[in-house]
Amino acid sequence: MKRIEAQIHEEALQSEHAPVIQALQTLRGVAEVTAVTLVAEIGQFSRFSNPRQLMSYAGLVPKEYSGGSSRWQGSITKTGNSQIRRSIVEFAGLIVTGSLFKGELLKRQEGQDPEAKRIAWKAQHRLHMKYHRISAKGKGGKVAIVAVARELLGFIWAIACAIEDKQVSELNVA
Repeated sequence: MKRIEAQIHEEALQSEHAPVIQALQTLRGVAEVTAVTLVAEIGQFSRFSNPRQLMSYAGLVPKEYSGGSSRWQGSITKTGNSQIRRSIVEFAGLIVTGSLFKGELLKRQEGQDPEAKRIAWKAQHRLHMKYHRISAKGKGGKVAIVAVARELLGFIWAIACAIEDKQVSELNVA
């Protein structure tokens, strides 16, 4: 395990995707292994024109039944990438329960892109509020965590696309 973790760490620091991997770690709940997993499973985030497409790719959008003038939304589709879905839901649960160490997050954010940090802090506040708002309506537990996971994936998309755009701009200048 230690050897594999060392290889993952090396890839996270030296691969062509390293800037995106490092930027994703500015989010609370997204550590190195999760960031590497997301980048490995998704590849280039900007291939999705909006975060809803990425949410659908991960199977985190609700099923919809509609006919005539009626519309009903059910549980999530689960038709997308199960590895992404599992990782995001797991870390969404950690975000809302506060089971993460604040010092580690601040350490991961040191020296990172200011835009990534801005999005990460916005995400942390908004995701907590979303969880508490859904829980207050009596829909706590899994329903609230999956809703937070879906929105977390939107913030992940925003950070990754910002870094990818920055990389493209730097290549065009050079």
